[in-house]
Amino acid sequence: MSSYTSIPPQEAADRLAIRELIDAYAHCADRRDGKGQMALFTEDTRFLVYMDATAAEPTQELHGREALAPVFDNLNTYRATTHFNGQSTVSLDGDRASGESYCLAQHISFGADAERTIMIASIRYLDEFVKQDGAWFFAERRLMVDWTETRPCTP
Repeated sequence: MSSYTSIPPQEAADRLAIRELIDAYAHCADRRDGKGQMALFTEDTRFLVYMDATAAEPTQELHGREALAPVFDNLNTYRATTHFNGQSTVSLDGDRASGESYCLAQHISFGADAERTIMIASIRYLDEFVKQDGAWFFAERRLMVDWTETRPCTP
């Protein structure tokens, strides 16, 4: 069994706040709360999407909080989504932090013939966080798609 070192209360609070930020992002996505999702980012944020996690260059790169609206609005093309957050690592450095978190994103669609499909994406987020006025925000978020699977599904 592993032994754990105690951490100062402020570090524990920062780690919890960052995990809550990560979870709030998924919650807002699944509830189609684009404005709430955008509020989790700094004004000058960077958001990069790598549809192939092995690619050297991003598929899409956005700058600034307002530029995120169309990306988050795109979730409305799905009948339902569930983003299930998994393990994460965070390295703190004062009012800045970096981390990696895993997510299984499930997207339900109905085709033209009313056939229901599910697209499952195994994604990782490589994040840079910043603490501003006592609250943690995403300063940069890189969405890395490791793999996807699309198949018919029944209710």
